[in-house]
Amino acid sequence: MRLALHTSIIALALCLPLGAPALDSTPAVTVAPLLKTTSSWDGKPIVYPTGQAEVTGLLIEIAPGGETGWHEHPVPSFAFMLDGELEITLKNGQVKRLHAGDALAEVVDTPHNGRNVGDRPVKIVVFYAGTVGKALTLSHPAP
Repeated sequence: MRLALHTSIIALALCLPLGAPALDSTPAVTVAPLLKTTSSWDGKPIVYPTGQAEVTGLLIEIAPGGETGWHEHPVPSFAFMLDGELEITLKNGQVKRLHAGDALAEVVDTPHNGRNVGDRPVKIVVFYAGTVGKALTLSHPAP
């Protein structure tokens, strides 16, 4: 139940514009902006795919020392770190490190590998802005 509540809060927060909260502030409700960007973390502009929109949300866990394997996303995705420490490496050697509480717009059409560099599981919520029938992830051989 607690994870479902956290996931719901994160999903709501990722959809809120940072300039104008979707909810009015009250003593019982606070709004914390997490992410507002027009580009992925490697600087490329975010472009939504054409076709029937389909949003997919996933909770991904990576064990200490575990890796995602080299892959790319053909659609935009947005992530929020719940726990752990994740290092993302691009084929060109660029590295991004994420910790609990970090949010980012993931790279699109760019091979990368995620590796848990901490001593506890990485827990990351990812939302993909795709289209019906389009793959969210494509595997790549290691460079």
